[in-house]
Amino acid sequence: MADFGKVAVLFGGRSAEREISLLSGNAVLAALKRGGVDAHAFDPAERDLLALKAEGFQRVFIALHGRYGEDGTVQGALELMGIPYTGSGVMASALCMDKIRTKMVWTACGLPTPEWEALTAASDWAAVAAKLGLPLIVKPAREGSTLGLTKVTDAAQLPAAYATAARYDKLVLAESFVAGQELTAAFLGDTMLPLIRIEAPQGNYDYQNKYFSDDTQYHCPSGLPEADERAIQEVIRRAVLALGCEGWGRADLIRRADGSVALLEMNTSPGMTGHSLVPMAARAVGIDFDALVLRILELAHVG
Repeated sequence: MADFGKVAVLFGGRSAEREISLLSGNAVLAALKRGGVDAHAFDPAERDLLALKAEGFQRVFIALHGRYGEDGTVQGALELMGIPYTGSGVMASALCMDKIRTKMVWTACGLPTPEWEALTAASDWAAVAAKLGLPLIVKPAREGSTLGLTKVTDAAQLPAAYATAARYDKLVLAESFVAGQELTAAFLGDTMLPLIRIEAPQGNYDYQNKYFSDDTQYHCPSGLPEADERAIQEVIRRAVLALGCEGWGRADLIRRADGSVALLEMNTSPGMTGHSLVPMAARAVGIDFDALVLRILELAHVG
C-alpha cells in the first residue's frame, strides 16, 4: 500500500448537508484506519484550515458536501497550502456546485440538459410556466441532496416554491420536469463505473429517501441494454470532461422512454454513507468500500 503520510479527513463543515457529511466522513475515516492509514478527523466548522499545514498533514480526503467544501473554496485553500486533496479542482468544483453554470457549460458543449430559467422574486411566474411547461422543478442553484427542491404542478405554486429554495440560496433555478428512469453514473479516475437505476417510493427521490429510507430500490446492474449503457456512459464522460472534473464523482440523469437522456447535475464530492451510490457502483465491479476509499485517496492532487 502507498504511504500516504498523515491524512486529514475533512467532514462536517458549515453547509446545509452537514448531517450527511458527518456520516460520510466517519465511514471514510474508519475505512482508512482499517487500511492502516494514519488518518485523522478534521471538521472545518470547528477548526481553522491553517491547522492542516501547521500540524503536518500531507494529504486530505474531502468528505464535505455542499457549500464551503464542495464549491472550490476548500480546494483553493488546499492549493495555496500545497496539500494534495481528493476530487475535482477549484474551477470544476465551483462550476459543479452551481447548477446554472453547469447547465451553461453543458449547453455550450451540446450536451443534453433540461430547459431552465433562473428565478428571482420578481419573475413572471406565468411566463416561466409557459416556457418550461408543467410540471417543473424549482431548486436552489448551489445546494445538494434535494434540499429546497419542489415539484410544481401549477403556476400558482411557483412563488412558494421559489421562497422555499431561496431559504437555501439566493440563486434559484427552475427547470423542465423530465419523466423517465432516474439513473446515476459514477466515475473513478478514468473509469466509468456501472450505471445505477433508482426506483424511489412514488418516484420521490428526496432527502429522506436518499439517505434514510430502505424503501428506495437500487438496480446495479441497471438492467439497461449493454449498448444503451455504454452510450450513456459516453455522454457522462463528455460531461465530466466539459466541466474539468477529476478523481471521482457522480452524475445524475434521466433516461426518457425513447432512450434519450437529460443530464441533471454533477456531484464532485458524493456521499459515502450506507445508502450512497458510488460505493454501490464500485462494488458491482469488485471494488469494496475500503478499496474504493484508498483508490480515491491515491488520486489526490494539487494543481
